Amino acid sequence: MKKFIVNETQNLKNFTDNTYPQGSLFFSRLIKNKDVRVNGVKVDKNVSLKQGDEVCYYTTEKQESVSLYDIFYEDDEVVLVDKESGVNAEAIYASLSQRGETYFIHRLDRNTQGLLLFAKTKRAEELLLKAFRERTVEKNYEAVLFGKLPAKHAVLTACLKKDEKTAMVKISQNQGEKIVTEYEVVETNADMTRVLITLHTGKTHQIRAHMAYVGCPVVGDEKYGDHRKNEEYHTKRQMLLSKHLCVHAPLRIDGKRFSSHKKLEFPVK
Repeated sequence: MKKFIVNETQNLKNFTDNTYPQGSLFFSRLIKNKDVRVNGVKVDKNVSLKQGDEVCYYTTEKQESVSLYDIFYEDDEVVLVDKESGVNAEAIYASLSQRGETYFIHRLDRNTQGLLLFAKTKRAEELLLKAFRERTVEKNYEAVLFGKLPAKHAVLTACLKKDEKTAMVKISQNQGEKIVTEYEVVETNADMTRVLITLHTGKTHQIRAHMAYVGCPVVGDEKYGDHRKNEEYHTKRQMLLSKHLCVHAPLRIDGKRFSSHKKLEFPVK
């Protein structure tokens, strides 16, 4: 059993996603089995919480044993984790914060896996945020897409506009902020393409939306992707991986290139 105290008004789902990795991953199952208690009372839906409420999660040993992130690299200034799909970056941040001082630097979508970097000191936070802002960080993503791209390598440009009401973005050629997405084809099969993607701009949902815009959506993506094909291939989470990371900043990790051990494989029907 894991117990947490609510620090501000919010619903149970958001609190769980931002607080407890195992609870975030298994939320639906825990709710269905009434394995969550709020102030001692079992709940079977996404209830509202207020400051001071006590939330207890009765996860099983098997659920607790599921590794949702690994410490990939750590020194006295930073910690780099290899995140699994299905867990919020905020929950990992909350977990790391229990060990000591931790600062958010960048985020990955809940269903994007791979390398995620945090700072452990205020100095490191400032230097890393500066590096990300000035684009002295090299980031590469691996993705599996439906369809075939027209060229083995290309640098795509478009415009991205965020819709606050739907929490989605729209891609066009003339409305919004300019985005630049570079891809290189790694492997293909009859229905899909595995690519390595470099972001030259880092906007919300850029890879997922931009690839869908050019007709090759990320496999498993339910927001921008092909729902029918996702069902056909039984994919429930988007096949997107934060594969490589290299930071250029006056820190001990300066110039070191890190590569996730994970690799995306083509799903089968």
